[in-house]
Amino acid sequence: MSLRITALTDAEQAPGATSRRLTWLASDADGNPVGSAALRLFDKQGQRHLAELDLRVHPAERRRRVGTELLAAVVAAARADGRRSVIAQAEEGTPGQAFLAARGFRVALTLTYARLALADADLPALEAAARSPHPGYRLTSWEGRVPEDLADTYVASRTAMDDMPMGAVDYGTVVWDLDRVHAAAAAVAARGETLHTVAAVSTADGTVVGFTELVVPADGTGDAQHYGTAVLPAHRGHGLARWMKSAAILAARDHHPRLDGLLTDTADNNPHMRHVNDALGYLPTHVAHEYQLDLG
Repeated sequence: MSLRITALTDAEQAPGATSRRLTWLASDADGNPVGSAALRLFDKQGQRHLAELDLRVHPAERRRRVGTELLAAVVAAARADGRRSVIAQAEEGTPGQAFLAARGFRVALTLTYARLALADADLPALEAAARSPHPGYRLTSWEGRVPEDLADTYVASRTAMDDMPMGAVDYGTVVWDLDRVHAAAAAVAARGETLHTVAAVSTADGTVVGFTELVVPADGTGDAQHYGTAVLPAHRGHGLARWMKSAAILAARDHHPRLDGLLTDTADNNPHMRHVNDALGYLPTHVAHEYQLDLG
């Protein structure tokens, strides 16, 4: 099969962006598209060694070297940009899993995806969990950008994600500052979606000590997606994660009545968060693996 690999975008970086995206299209001899690949190059300090791959081949064109040729272009670009690791995700039992494993990628993390069907949610249990007293703490929430009076301690609370179990993935260090927090909220808003955050605040000093984020689709239908959930180490063991998530679930149901469900994913080596999700009624839907290719 005669293939043509075409680079569709350049490496120009938009102002304020934390990554760049390169894209390739594979076409057959007649110019028909048969596959594509995208490479996200992380540009924030602490992650400039890393790139993320998304490669897709039309089912009818598999086993005809389309994926192999696209991957070769991606790896060459990653090396030329000084990257040492390329990560990619594949669902368990799919052709993508076999493709990555055969080309030197190793499993670095296993994720279990789960969904809470809002129609089946145990509302009395959720309400009891959300209203249960947690001495020394209170809940607050907002949509979009973090309120100015909470901004500094909310940014500081993002360090609660630093020890999140990430298996053997070479993610590097994600450094959060106020500009990055605002940029993340702006990116969600630019897609027309709603970022809803519930935070736990210490009543002793008014600082944010934990948070959970939920992104709701622009039309308020279908499934919303949980983003980060974390509690600062000094405040763990008080049930704050379940408390915050319970409140977030109820708020999503009340504010977006046309939502069908909520989606989440958890690393298999994070049993605490798996337990929280199980207790709230999330049911596993599938397993995926995070693969890593070490470029040396």
